[in-house]
Amino acid sequence: MLYPLTFKPIFKTRPWGGRNIEKLYGKPLPTTEPIGESWEISDRPPDVSVIANGPLAGKDLRWLMEHHRRDVLGPNAAATGPFPLLVKILDAEQTLSVQVHPPAGVAERLGGEPKTELWYVTDARPDAALYVGLKRGVTREDFERRLREGTVAEALHRVPVRAGDVMFLPSGRLHAIGGGLVIFEIQQNSDTTYRVFDWNRVGLDGKPRELHPEASLASIDFADYEPRLIASKYSPNPKFAIRLLVDNPLFKVDACRVQRRERFHLRSDSLQILGIVSGRLRVAHGESELEVKAGEFCLLPASLGRVSCQAEAAIEFLHVQKV
Repeated sequence: MLYPLTFKPIFKTRPWGGRNIEKLYGKPLPTTEPIGESWEISDRPPDVSVIANGPLAGKDLRWLMEHHRRDVLGPNAAATGPFPLLVKILDAEQTLSVQVHPPAGVAERLGGEPKTELWYVTDARPDAALYVGLKRGVTREDFERRLREGTVAEALHRVPVRAGDVMFLPSGRLHAIGGGLVIFEIQQNSDTTYRVFDWNRVGLDGKPRELHPEASLASIDFADYEPRLIASKYSPNPKFAIRLLVDNPLFKVDACRVQRRERFHLRSDSLQILGIVSGRLRVAHGESELEVKAGEFCLLPASLGRVSCQAEAAIEFLHVQKV
């Protein structure tokens, strides 16, 4: 019954957002306001992704979890709970606040959820950067003092980035996205965020935005000094090259490059998601066939088994697996 699935994006207005999701990927944005996030695959009520293609169009991801859970997630899936991942496109026209997500033990104590994520940069201004972790030598005492003084920026590790760069962010890692970046984000299904520092700015109402100092200090990994971008390289195969980005118990992500007209097959007994960075990919299973283009994501339910793919144009895509 199931087949390769695409979903209608859920757009989020953000004061730091822009219009690049429409400019780069042709997604018709709903307003003239700045759009900072496009939730591409989400099972967080009320923001639940609606199926866009095939006989199940109009049904949503929550319905799939309630009626076809094992078919979607595979035989090792937990018996209950939401879809385990949340997939977004982020458009940061301006710099975001400095944030942290709580590690599992801390999240349970604070009544939140852990959130580990991966950022894949798809577009970047020449001066773009991420702020990730602490400068070497900054202690918790130093950081608390800077928090009181409003000088946290001087303690942050700044990482210049360009398109194709990748950063892994385990729960507890201090982080902020600099302005001028578009990012594919693969993350745990969580939306618990503690705002640490907002660059001494004021909100649209002219007042400083709310910070969460106590929860932030409980969540930050103060031994996380100057983390680096993922340094892996593509394999040398000119027709189908693979680059391992991350492999942990939460998700495995590879970047793949495929030559135009090249055919390949994907087979797994677990959930897979394809996120198209550039180019066009034709995906076929049984009588179902669809084309997925840059800025779109396709969910391959675990029950499909073998899926046939062809690069309609030279393509780069993220291959996400949840075992």
